[in-house]
Amino acid sequence: MEKIKIEFGTDGFRGIIARDFTFATIDRIIKAIILYLRKNETKNTVIIGFDPRFLAQNFARFIGEILKNHGFKVILSKKIVPTPIVAYCAKNYPDCACGIMLTASHNPKEYQGIKFIPNYGGPATKEITDEIVEFLDKKTELKSGGELLEEDLEENYYKHLEQLIDFNLIQKNPPKIIFDGLYSSSIGYFDTILDKYKIKYKAYNLHHDCCFGGGLPEPKKPYLKHFESGFITLSNDGDADRYGAIDENREYIHPNIILALLLQYLVSKGKKGAMIKTVGVSNLVNVVCNKLNIKTITTPVGFKWLSEAMRNNETILAGEDSGGLSIGGHIPEKDGLLANLLIIEMLSATNKTLSQLKKELFEFTNCTFYTDRIDLKLEDENKVKKTMEKFLQLKEIVNLKIKETLKIDGVKFFLGDGLSSLLIRKSGTEPLLRFYVESDNKETLDTIKDFIRNEIE
Repeated sequence: MEKIKIEFGTDGFRGIIARDFTFATIDRIIKAIILYLRKNETKNTVIIGFDPRFLAQNFARFIGEILKNHGFKVILSKKIVPTPIVAYCAKNYPDCACGIMLTASHNPKEYQGIKFIPNYGGPATKEITDEIVEFLDKKTELKSGGELLEEDLEENYYKHLEQLIDFNLIQKNPPKIIFDGLYSSSIGYFDTILDKYKIKYKAYNLHHDCCFGGGLPEPKKPYLKHFESGFITLSNDGDADRYGAIDENREYIHPNIILALLLQYLVSKGKKGAMIKTVGVSNLVNVVCNKLNIKTITTPVGFKWLSEAMRNNETILAGEDSGGLSIGGHIPEKDGLLANLLIIEMLSATNKTLSQLKKELFEFTNCTFYTDRIDLKLEDENKVKKTMEKFLQLKEIVNLKIKETLKIDGVKFFLGDGLSSLLIRKSGTEPLLRFYVESDNKETLDTIKDFIRNEIE
């Protein structure tokens, strides 16, 4: 039987359970990780966590047994746990070599995946995953002295949050909160944090379900269905490293807007450093940075690039348009629990609603941004190449001259005055070519979208 080809995308390896993601596939990956650790690490402890997906705990224990038989001390989570908590433990647990997380994030229910988290507490770089792939199917030697322990992982993470979040401020002036558990890993954690600090909230979908209620573990419409006037709704994806928010007027607030708002808020608190963002983040954030005289660092899509930049630069905020963020002083990994709490703190501190803050943001920047995305299913690499070549030959798009071209992840065209843009890139998690469109004018946005559809037909 032909072996499954193992590739690491923007955040780990993912595959369909029982087809690509099997115990045999796991065995190959973990033994390659063992060889990587033996070559590059002197530490000997591995943290293992898992999400609510089918067989996740079984896969996690299987991994733990392999590592134990190769001489490692394994700390296996007693229960479903968010990725950011595993990442925090990977960085801070004594003698920790790495963390391993069983999750396919926001992918459909039939998927599962493995995230390898080095002991800096963030996603593995491409160099690391490339080296792991080189070790695939190489012989490993068993080693005595290993052990497997089961522990709860969250307590030190909770204590760390107290250094980042002003819970006293929230307690004095809490907004009205709905927590949509969305059947995800945040259940038993985000609600526990709110309970601990006596912050009232309404809760929905507060149980784990490997089928995610028949939808996707994706914290945005149409999967967020519980909202009320006067309440903010907060949620997380399958492994709780991303967030989603609906305002008190029942409107979904795009992560691009949340990033801009939190950047303003953190700067108002005196935070110093750079705004680190992926190439897909809205031009809105650029405008805010220019007005606040904040240095920006732009990376390819994927938090592993943001993580690397965070480790090398003083950071105010790091974020991506898909709903992942972290801040300076925290782990260099996206954290949906932290994001939820930062939103709540911002509302408590400003005594304003999300819609008010959004309105003031547009007044501050003197522009309103509209964003959308078109996905083209990949039939073959040749079509992708021809599509990219066709767009690279353009001098203008819908009568807007191409002002600047950025090629750090696919290609991004800045059009006209730089407020409209088109980013074209391959997805790192799905067989798609993505077209990210943005403009400060809704009519222009729709015109660019029509142009794209005509060009790719």
